[in-house]
Amino acid sequence: MLPMLAMLGTLVAVPHASHVTHAKVHRAGPVSTYTGTFEDGATYLIQAPSNWNGTLALYSHGYTPVGDPNPAYDVGDGLTGQYLLAQGYALAGSSYATNGWAVQQAIPDQMEVLSTFASLVGTPARTIAWGHSLGGLVTAGLIQQYPASFDAALPMCGAVGGGVGFWNSYLDFAYAINTLLAADELQVVNITDPSTNWDQAMTIVEAAQNTPQGQARIALAAALSDVPGWYTTGSPRPAKADYADEEANQYQWLVQDAIDFAFFWRAELEARAGGNPSWNAGVDYRGHLDKSPERAEVRALYAQAGLSLNADLRSLAARAKITANPASLNYLSDNIILDGQISVPVLALQTEGDGLVVPESETAYGGAVNGSGDGALLRRLYVNRAGHCAFTSAETIVAFETLVGRLNQGSWGGLKPGPLNVSASALGPSYNAYPPAYADFNPGPYLRTYNGVPPVSSRVRR
Repeated sequence: MLPMLAMLGTLVAVPHASHVTHAKVHRAGPVSTYTGTFEDGATYLIQAPSNWNGTLALYSHGYTPVGDPNPAYDVGDGLTGQYLLAQGYALAGSSYATNGWAVQQAIPDQMEVLSTFASLVGTPARTIAWGHSLGGLVTAGLIQQYPASFDAALPMCGAVGGGVGFWNSYLDFAYAINTLLAADELQVVNITDPSTNWDQAMTIVEAAQNTPQGQARIALAAALSDVPGWYTTGSPRPAKADYADEEANQYQWLVQDAIDFAFFWRAELEARAGGNPSWNAGVDYRGHLDKSPERAEVRALYAQAGLSLNADLRSLAARAKITANPASLNYLSDNIILDGQISVPVLALQTEGDGLVVPESETAYGGAVNGSGDGALLRRLYVNRAGHCAFTSAETIVAFETLVGRLNQGSWGGLKPGPLNVSASALGPSYNAYPPAYADFNPGPYLRTYNGVPPVSSRVRR
C-alpha cells in the first residue's frame, strides 16, 4: 500500500496566522478545553486545568503525510496528558497549516498558539516547548528563533540533526539502493512520479531480501544512514554478531519507513522547496561505513555472499555526483538547521533502536550546542528500546518532570538511569507498557552533519 494517496501538487506558501477566526470553549469538570482555527487554516487545541500551576507545555506533533487527517494535538499520548493536567499543567498545540515537511508553517502556527493561550487563559509563568519526531525539530527551532518565549525544551526522538542532514541521510540510503540494486532505475532526487517510484523501490528491495547478495547490499545501504539492526518495540536487541538477525531488522526499517521517505515523501519536500535540496557529490561513503556502528555486520554479510565490498564502495564513489538546487537548499536550511545556540535548559530524549530518526542525530545537535558554548544547558537521555518515539508514558512523564526539576533547582543533578527508572516504575503499571529502560548510551557520529556550509567538493552548482 502506498504511503499516501493524495496527489502532490504545487505548494503555495501559507502566510503567518494573524488571528483566530473562531474559537470554542468546553468546560468539563476541572479542565477547560479551547479549540479554534487560525486564518491560515491551522487548528489549535488548548486544555487548561482549574488548578493551573502557571506552566504551559506547548506540544509540536510529528510528520503528517499529505492526504492524512491533520488534527491539532497538545500532547503525544492520552495518559501523559491526563497525568500532567492532574498535576496542574496546561497543554496546547496546533495542527500546522499544511501536512508534510511543514516546519515553515509549524513554527509560526505554534507561536500563534502561545498568543491565543495568553488571550484565552492567561500569560504563563513558564512555557516549555516539547514534541516528537518532526515536532522535536520544531521544538528546537522554536527555542532557536524565539528564545525569549520559552523557559525550557524537551525534543523527543527529534530530527535534531537538522532538515538538511536528515534528507541528505535519506539520500545516501536511496542512492545506495539505486546504484547497487536498481541499476539506476529509481528517482532519488527530482522525483516526478512518487507513486511509481515507491512501488519500484519496494519491489526491488523485497526481491533483494531473498538472496545473500541482496541482503548484504541492503545492510550496506542501511549502514550508510545509520539504520540500526533492531526494529520491533519490546523485542530483545539482536545478539552480538547475529548479523542475519540485524539485517532482517534493518530490512523492516526500510520497507516500513525509510523507503517512504526516500522514494515517495521526498517529492513533497521538493515541491515546497522548488527542487532538490540534497547532495552527495564529494561524500566519502567508505569513510561513512568505517564510522557506522553496523560496519562489522556489512563486512561479514559481504564475505558470506561472496561479494566485493571494495568494488561496491568504488561504484558508489564513482557515481556520487548529485548536487543541490541552491534555492532549495536555502529553503531547507531555513526550515530548519540548528545552530546550537540555546539560552534555556534542553533535555533531549531518544530511543537507542530508532531507524527513522537515528540516535546519532543527537550527536550532531550536541556538537552544535557544545560548539556554541551552551553545552551546560543541554542533557540527553536514552531509552534502551527499539522503535521510533517508543517511550512509555512513564518515561515521558519522568523526562518532563526532570526538566521541570532543572528549572526549579537551577542544576541538572545526576540524571542516572537507575533513579529515573525507579521514578518511572513508581507511576504504576498503567503508565508502563514496557519495563522502564533508561540506560547509559553514547551514539556515534552523525554521518551527515550540516551546519550551513557544505564541503567545497559538494557545493551546489549555480
